[in-house]
Amino acid sequence: MERKVTWETYDEGQMKELEALNREYRDFLDNGKTERECIDTIVNTIEAEGYRELESLIESGAKLQKGDKVYSVCMNKSIAMFQIGEKPLTDGMNILGAHIDSPRIDVKQNPLYEDSGLAYLDTHYYGGVKKYQWVAIPLAIHGVVVKKDGTIVELNVGENEDDPVFFVSDLLIHLAGEQLKKTAAQVIEGEALDLIAGSRPIRIDAGEKDEEGEEPDKKKAKEAVKAGILDILKENYEIEEEDFISAELEIVPAGKAREAGFDRSMILAYGQDDRVCAFTSMRAMLDVKETERTMCCILVDKEEIGSVGATGMHSRFFENAVAEVMNLNGEYSELNLRRCLAHSCMLSSDVSAGYDPSYASCFEKKNAAFLGNGMVFNKFTGSRGKSGSNDANAEYMAHLRKVMDEREIVWQTAELGKVDVGGGGTIAYILAEYGMNVIDSGVAVLNMHAPWEATSKADVYETYRGYMAFAEGAAL
Repeated sequence: MERKVTWETYDEGQMKELEALNREYRDFLDNGKTERECIDTIVNTIEAEGYRELESLIESGAKLQKGDKVYSVCMNKSIAMFQIGEKPLTDGMNILGAHIDSPRIDVKQNPLYEDSGLAYLDTHYYGGVKKYQWVAIPLAIHGVVVKKDGTIVELNVGENEDDPVFFVSDLLIHLAGEQLKKTAAQVIEGEALDLIAGSRPIRIDAGEKDEEGEEPDKKKAKEAVKAGILDILKENYEIEEEDFISAELEIVPAGKAREAGFDRSMILAYGQDDRVCAFTSMRAMLDVKETERTMCCILVDKEEIGSVGATGMHSRFFENAVAEVMNLNGEYSELNLRRCLAHSCMLSSDVSAGYDPSYASCFEKKNAAFLGNGMVFNKFTGSRGKSGSNDANAEYMAHLRKVMDEREIVWQTAELGKVDVGGGGTIAYILAEYGMNVIDSGVAVLNMHAPWEATSKADVYETYRGYMAFAEGAAL
């Protein structure tokens, strides 16, 4: 089958739109390196476009009408957006669903320690990572520390040019003979991903007393570097060591999203799985005008670890939000809720593995996604014999072909590598449990799950256009 090169289909006006969209996308990535930061950025953006908080409308007893735009946030880590359509909600919605969590390293609850003159933060990696990729690169700390009185302290250290950065050390090549004999999965152990946070001991003048009026003891002198870090945290953030217990601190690559290649045709950045699809889904929702069917965009947490927890797709947050919207619309009953979900169409907006010629043996070329060839549809994901897959119906795939072709969207189909080589999953199968039509669809990515991932600007733009076409035209 013929593959179209997306770049070759654009006129001058579309090229300007493409560049403008990708500038906004890079800003989105820079401002949203954690789930909480993504939610803050999204809420600020959609409120400026007329979206209102669902909870405030519930309190006021407002009624929803065609064209109304509402949103609901769950624990500052997930969000559901709705634009009410002309048809009853029982006829179903057109849903775009992505996730905003990405592989990273988390700080443990009792993390700070000193060893041989270096202060460390003990860590636990999150999601599927190649651990060796996270050593000897500049890292930043993002997150929140919640104190016992409920005060929330936000941290973002390592992104500004005058900020310090952090790093995980690696063994020098001169002594790495035994290390290099290990497999890639073992060359860096999970417990070896501790973050170096400082090396300067706190200055203790002769005869100086501590807070209890005592001379510093030997133990404190031995942990002078740790004491120095605690002193900085106290002075700059009013954080005590015990406050780490109620903190969510995420270690991510330091640095901004960048254009890549001499031709600036790609984006190189952290967290594009799956924030590239989250951004394009949100932007499509904002740019689509009134539609017959209600539109919904759900952006969730915890996909990288199984969509679990209160903010993951397995929770009842989405279902509850739909029920509240139907109630304000005068349509709610348990049966109507089930009808709404069963009659909905969804794109599980998630990335696909971009074909990489350097690792061609892992791909089946006829059924691989190529950078620059447009929006990707994955009829199924899973592993081995399609284990854990949604596997969309052929009728739904045919309907989407018609929708995309009528709007001249450049798209391609793919599988996640060769059969039996590996595999992966998305949130698609979870929404499919309601009986709705669901298929995975998104952007091809190189270096997926690495600290720095690559996408094509053209694919970002074409996927945005494809999501708009879906929101306007899907009605199976």
